Amino acid sequence: MDLHTITPVGEMALRLALACAFGMVLGLDREVRGKSAGLRTHMLVALSSAATTLVTLEIFETLKAAGHTDMDPLRIVQGLAQAIGFICAGVIIQSRGDVHGLTTAVNIWLCSAIGVAAGAGLHTLALLATAFAALVLTGMHFVEKWLFRGNRS
Repeated sequence: MDLHTITPVGEMALRLALACAFGMVLGLDREVRGKSAGLRTHMLVALSSAATTLVTLEIFETLKAAGHTDMDPLRIVQGLAQAIGFICAGVIIQSRGDVHGLTTAVNIWLCSAIGVAAGAGLHTLALLATAFAALVLTGMHFVEKWLFRGNRS
């Protein structure tokens, strides 16, 4: 078994750990609100996105070193975005004229993007996106409650 990788194993572990941690932050809001896609779902979406990104980078660098320069690594990320879109569509429910699950679906989509950023080693981008998302999810929840007191059921 060959354990050689282009990206150092410690860096891979850091990227995967950050993806899990950032996914946990985004999933925490959904978990606290009793949504079906909570901590584990968000952590796994971010982790799988980071792992997919790492695989993409490893394959790309390996093929590039072998002289194959015609591979476009962004195609794998594009496929990941489509797969996550499919999962998000399953979270959205329409019932009696009301639509539920949009925020959770968008949160999962963002969680995937954050996982891609973490997997690509863009730690600052992943951290900033997580911080902004947590601010929007939590902060806007309180703003909505304050603005629409008694107007929503």
